[in-house]
Amino acid sequence: MSNVIDPHTSLARQLAAMTWPMLFGVLALMSFQLADSAFIGQLGKDPLAALGFTLPMQQLVIGLQVGLGIATTAIVSRTLGAGDERRAERLGGLVVCVGGILVLALAIVMWLLRDWTMAMLGAEPELLPLIRSYWIPWLLSAWTGAMLYFGYSVCRSHGDTRTPGYVMVATSLLNIALDPLYIFVFGWGLPGAGWATVTSFGLGCAFVYPRLRRNGWIRFDFSQLALARALGQLNGIMAPAMVSQLMPPVAAMVATAMVAGFGSAAVAAWGLGTRLEFFSIVVVLALTMSLPPMIGRLLGAGDLATIRKLVRIAVRFVVLWQLCLGLLWLIASGLVSQLFSTDTSVQAVLRDYLVRVPLSYSGLGVCMLMVSICNALGLALRALLVSLLRLFLCFLPFLWLGAQLAGIEGLMTGALIGNLLAGVMAYSFYRHGMERLIVTRRRSGEA
Repeated sequence: MSNVIDPHTSLARQLAAMTWPMLFGVLALMSFQLADSAFIGQLGKDPLAALGFTLPMQQLVIGLQVGLGIATTAIVSRTLGAGDERRAERLGGLVVCVGGILVLALAIVMWLLRDWTMAMLGAEPELLPLIRSYWIPWLLSAWTGAMLYFGYSVCRSHGDTRTPGYVMVATSLLNIALDPLYIFVFGWGLPGAGWATVTSFGLGCAFVYPRLRRNGWIRFDFSQLALARALGQLNGIMAPAMVSQLMPPVAAMVATAMVAGFGSAAVAAWGLGTRLEFFSIVVVLALTMSLPPMIGRLLGAGDLATIRKLVRIAVRFVVLWQLCLGLLWLIASGLVSQLFSTDTSVQAVLRDYLVRVPLSYSGLGVCMLMVSICNALGLALRALLVSLLRLFLCFLPFLWLGAQLAGIEGLMTGALIGNLLAGVMAYSFYRHGMERLIVTRRRSGEA
């Protein structure tokens, strides 16, 4: 059996041990991004606006790197579960090479098209020199961050979540420490924020990649790998996962447009609510990183029964945890709304948001888990379908219907219903996919 699943330790305990390092890592990444914005905000409105114009472009890079990272964890862990360690090592090396080339090519294209892109996004002409000065360090930091992420993915596929978790914390703290030094002390201004990220991510790579080589988790001799087959495997999971990653920003823009019809106070409250939502689902995000390597190993070993037990444990925990958080937000809705805004109209809308929407985070959490699990099972198209249906069949239609029936309060009730329905739909899709997988394995004599 693999070194990820210990038959003498309970599945719940093993899942917790795999998840907690990723939890601290994700929290650290969120903290450094908030700190970045806070330091840049001290430079004035224009630098903060220039930073804002990089966010849509960053979604493209993140979509590519996360898509490849999902494919890496699924394929490498499955290969290890089947006992073919040498092929898993070569796949790890292939991921690093392919990912580095793809992100570099994307960065070059974005640099060449920067003026056209900024014009299309509506950037004011006086901001363009500031944006150009920031984009070189920002694009370099995006490439360095992607390379570090690919290293994390290889670690996770081998069952090591501690290294990525610790390095995420270390690089985030280093970034926060370097920001004021580069931005203010050295006088580099906005580009200094980019160079601080390049430095911290670069040092992270300098730690992670030698560790990967020492552990024998990456090899770069591809002569015996059957490149066409390996690339086809990666693309089969990466392409749907990339599309899945790009759907939430599109849905968020549509949802914001709906909310904007109720005035600026509604938009402000909705924005605050969505930021609180991200903190509320951080445990789920950590689980989506820790579950796939365990499932991949079990799938490679043909142990579908243990996969089903593991998924049930994760789903029960997420439902209970998110329901408790939803009740906590409901109880504290008045206090929190006053804490985050002094405007009474914003407070009223945010209070309504916290009373309704967080109660549906259990459904949202289950949906996110099912997407991750389906990718780990090699059901990438099913995972993409779950993402699409969550946003465009459950969430957005119920937002619109609720808004038509009962205004802004109805819109938030629609978010509550849509998320809960999405969770039920996603779990049923997973169960159907698992049943088909079991039948297929039995017919082929693998289970």
